[in-house]
Amino acid sequence: MDLRAMDLTTLAAEAFQYGYPLLTSLAAVERNRGAYNTFTHQRRFEDQRNANPDLLYSTARLDLSGGPLWLGVPDTGDRYHVLQFVDAWTDNFAYVGRRSTGSGEREFLLVPPGWAGREAPGAQVIRIPTMVTTLIGRFACQDPQDATEVHALQDALRIDPLYPQVPLDGLPHPQPGVPDDLLFFETLRRSLAAFPPSPAERRYQRRFASIGLLEPGPSPYTGAPRELRETLRDGLAAGQEQLEEEATTRHAGLVNGWTNDLHLFDYNLDYFEVGTLDTPEWTMPDRDEAHLMRAVAARTGLWGNHAYEAVAPTVHKDRDGERLTGAHRYEVRFSGSPPAEAGWSLAVYDVPGSRPVPNQLGRRAIGAATPGLRRDPDGSLTIRIQHERPDDDANWLPAPEGGFRPVLRMYQPGPPVLRGEFRPPPVVRV
Repeated sequence: MDLRAMDLTTLAAEAFQYGYPLLTSLAAVERNRGAYNTFTHQRRFEDQRNANPDLLYSTARLDLSGGPLWLGVPDTGDRYHVLQFVDAWTDNFAYVGRRSTGSGEREFLLVPPGWAGREAPGAQVIRIPTMVTTLIGRFACQDPQDATEVHALQDALRIDPLYPQVPLDGLPHPQPGVPDDLLFFETLRRSLAAFPPSPAERRYQRRFASIGLLEPGPSPYTGAPRELRETLRDGLAAGQEQLEEEATTRHAGLVNGWTNDLHLFDYNLDYFEVGTLDTPEWTMPDRDEAHLMRAVAARTGLWGNHAYEAVAPTVHKDRDGERLTGAHRYEVRFSGSPPAEAGWSLAVYDVPGSRPVPNQLGRRAIGAATPGLRRDPDGSLTIRIQHERPDDDANWLPAPEGGFRPVLRMYQPGPPVLRGEFRPPPVVRV
């Protein structure tokens, strides 16, 4: 292989890493079959992978190609809630909710890129970086009985187009006739044109001109020479291999066996609307590093939120480094409640399925909202994790017969968490 081919292979691998988050995000948007600019609501807790035992979700895929949108949010009392805004590139650029905008009734005007209209009386303007954006709403829900109130809040969410008669562009699609092994690059080419990033990112993108990603009009890949096809295919494979390696090795160091990367989602460097923190603590100083972390986040936790909104450390091994399994009994002892202003919970999922554990109590998790928890005489809280139901099940968190992993969720985590001072206690075999 000549030097130029090697350079193009490296460039194609970089293009995969760079474009993977964008295409992964758009694919998820396309899988959501709900109409644009309307909410789809989760009404009940379901037995699904990584099901959150504390929240009910309301999601909407937004298309602002038809103009601005009104967003109405009801009064939620003191209930934890957040509406997370994620652009096409997976950047979290705004949060509306208990932490950032309070719990009172609010109205927002969501405006598309380049909008030059006037400010909206009575509404806060949120500038949307990309024409297609994902809105993820989360509402705290204690149990099925509490769900009725949450459903009413979900139904009170509203999105109203300012110009409802204007048709929407939707998502771009690859030009027909492109060979299958080049579809990634063709889809990325069309998506780069449809969802241009910040000026700083556009300068970065210039490096991809030589492999056709910035070509306007007809696809350069329909009649690509065999040598170029092989080079791009090799680069794609190399990029995929590199990302898988990074996804399994790039994480924060373990604390008592728990993984908790507080800064996995700090890769947004350009767009900061309401609720986001544009500070050195919550942004990455190096743009290349930000690109890599954005790809890793899309691979391991698409559309996750910043740690200052919520965190979810997880653990796979006990204090002695042994894999957790329902064949043994364990304890987790908190000296006090985990420092979280809007509540916390500890849940267990089976391995490798990542599904909740069916049990006699119907207990999905133990946390701040669990009735009847018993504290130790010194005020600490000991949670017992095991498969068999104990005689005293007040603090019992059911485990499956086989392997499992606990997840500790903290909503609006306190300063000790965000400063890395809070150390989740080890899981101890008893």
